[in-house]
Amino acid sequence: MKHLGLAAFLLTFAHAATAATILYDGDTATVEETLSDPTDLWVAASELPRVNDFELKPEGACLDDICVPIRQEEDSDIFVTRRDTGWVNVTELARRIQQPIVADHDSQTFSLGAIPVQRQSFVRDGVAPDFTLQDWQGNTVSLSDFKGKKIMLLSWASW
Repeated sequence: MKHLGLAAFLLTFAHAATAATILYDGDTATVEETLSDPTDLWVAASELPRVNDFELKPEGACLDDICVPIRQEEDSDIFVTRRDTGWVNVTELARRIQQPIVADHDSQTFSLGAIPVQRQSFVRDGVAPDFTLQDWQGNTVSLSDFKGKKIMLLSWASW
């Protein structure tokens, strides 16, 4: 993308591509229409919340207290308007917030990792994220089951 001029790059968005599958936060979203791009995932702005929980607002793409400024009145490397629809570059958004993203372009499958700023909050606040596992007797137990109690978390791995 960086080796093309912006005008040449934007000309590649003449037609919609096939559907894409996006994996994020334990969920799978299928987007029926994306913009053609050999390296990045572009989705309609209306699909953004289903893809990565962000919402396009006048000030930019926002999720809780994270907001990435996006100018929507002109085409850029993160936003374009095609066929009267605003399209957001999910890959560029992930780059800007340092979110890991892995793509299989042949199958149009994209996997988004955890957002570093969100993961840091539990370390800063001293609060572990909730999770559910089976105990040694096979019972399903969640960390939230012990809210208000002192517990010790012990983990072990064989590698």
